[in-house]
Amino acid sequence: NTWLEPLFNSKYVASVRITFKENFGTEGRGGYFTNYGIIRDVIQNHLMQVLSLVAMEAPPQVQGPSAANGIRDAKNRVLKCVAPIRKEDVVLGQYVANGGRPGYLD
Repeated sequence: NTWLEPLFNSKYVASVRITFKENFGTEGRGGYFTNYGIIRDVIQNHLMQVLSLVAMEAPPQVQGPSAANGIRDAKNRVLKCVAPIRKEDVVLGQYVANGGRPGYLD
């Protein structure tokens, strides 16, 4: 995007925050998350896709038979630049029942 690209560089952007927030609880999905894990489902799959798509350099092409490889490689380069998560930087939480809505383990 030639209009936004000049604004999205290290000269003008100090940090980027990707937030995941729902205005509802797990509402029946608790069993799914127990079996597969919310971290694996939401963070590993969805939020990392958003991060890599937003931060990647433009791939060589976005159409044609080899476009998927270029997009994959551009996203992979972003993910290789992400610093490992340190345990002391992580806050773990647990859904609890609230306002008549079931909690994660309910």
